[in-house]
Amino acid sequence: MTRILTNAPVLVTGANGYIASWLVKQLLEQGHQVHGTVRDKTNTHKVGHLLTLADAFPGQLTLFNADLFNEGEFDDAMLSCEYVFHTASPFIIRGLNDPQKELVDPALKGTRNVLASANRIDSVKRVILTSSVVAIYGDYVDMQNINEDVFSEKHWNTTSSLQHQPYSYSKTVAEQEANKIHTSQTRWDMVTLNPGLVLGPSLAQASDSTSLSTMLELMDGTLQTGAPNLRFPIVDVRDVATAHILAANTASANGRHVLVASSVSMLEMAKTIREKFASRCKLPRWEVPKAAVWLVGPFMGITRDFVKNNVGYAIEFDNSKAKQSLGLTFRPLAETILDHAEQIIEDGLV
Repeated sequence: MTRILTNAPVLVTGANGYIASWLVKQLLEQGHQVHGTVRDKTNTHKVGHLLTLADAFPGQLTLFNADLFNEGEFDDAMLSCEYVFHTASPFIIRGLNDPQKELVDPALKGTRNVLASANRIDSVKRVILTSSVVAIYGDYVDMQNINEDVFSEKHWNTTSSLQHQPYSYSKTVAEQEANKIHTSQTRWDMVTLNPGLVLGPSLAQASDSTSLSTMLELMDGTLQTGAPNLRFPIVDVRDVATAHILAANTASANGRHVLVASSVSMLEMAKTIREKFASRCKLPRWEVPKAAVWLVGPFMGITRDFVKNNVGYAIEFDNSKAKQSLGLTFRPLAETILDHAEQIIEDGLV
């Protein structure tokens, strides 16, 4: 049974984001009327790719200005919408000055404001919440404390804080707040998606998302002398967008869904890129000892606590719920990595 086959529009918050842009594109391609919120719809640098989509799908995409901090600003965009895809949330890993102000406040207040609008707008039937696997774990070393081989939807991040892994902390408290608001009412239901490190081509220029910095560092020579023994739970941005639509389409969908194709090391990623683009970028060929990473990490914006708790540890996830409940098929990691690398090269970033 499908639920999104309706003449009513759907809302995508943070519509110009990395994941959200692909979600908007796929929704438009399927014929839906899409309302998208952005901070400033006149900022062509930020929303130019959405304006291009609007031209390609005349009359289907309407942009609204809305700020996560401002109560009531999502009401107009949400009017008549039956499905709300809440993707808007800050993503800042390094260079934070005030984690509370830059991460936690917008994540929490944004969640409260969007879901308060959902409570006011009678047309809303379902909210699809974009969370993250970092709401499931804090550091890789946490896997040693769960007495299991994989992280799954039942696990929660209990080790992050404002002082340690503040981004992970912000995603955790925001998802918990969403659950609290959801269970306080009975009119709309909620499905949560927990993607890993999202890679793959961007609809905007490849450098526009903070989540792409890992690929850039891998290819631009930053890690040419050696990569840390660090594994990433990776998922393709196009698969994440598809999962959002499946989460709306699947009437029985409920709760959290881990979105991770598989985990791969930085050196394995470099090997994949080298097979096709060896002459186009400066890739590492070996791993750096953990002690060396611990020594130089702070000079690269990586805390020694992060090195201690993550470098050299395995991390794996159970993605069976997303595959079985949503019917999601994950594309091969090599396709994700190579498509992403190709865009970085074409954009002249390496």
